[in-house]
Amino acid sequence: MGLKLPFPRFLAKTDIKVFSTELNEDGGTDDTPVYEGKCIYTDKTRQIMTPEKQLVTLTGKAVIEGDVAIKQGYVLKGEDKKNIYSIEKPLNPDGTVFSTELNLS
Repeated sequence: MGLKLPFPRFLAKTDIKVFSTELNEDGGTDDTPVYEGKCIYTDKTRQIMTPEKQLVTLTGKAVIEGDVAIKQGYVLKGEDKKNIYSIEKPLNPDGTVFSTELNLS
């Protein structure tokens, strides 16, 4: 089939840096940059309920074109550092990753 949806690049106006964090052998964390560029960023705050019945406040969302290889980490937007709470990767009709959506807390 080969159908891909066009990413709305005209909405991607915010510069961000995405870092992946992993535990090292000493028990500390290693921060590795995985993305630097433009994204669609919203500061809309919302609350969600976890499966453990805890209330979590999400403080924003960053949508990046394509697939960004990350499991956990944080986002720098200027001087602001926000932790990544969850990651969503919606698919195109042909099965490729359309975008990487980072829910921030």
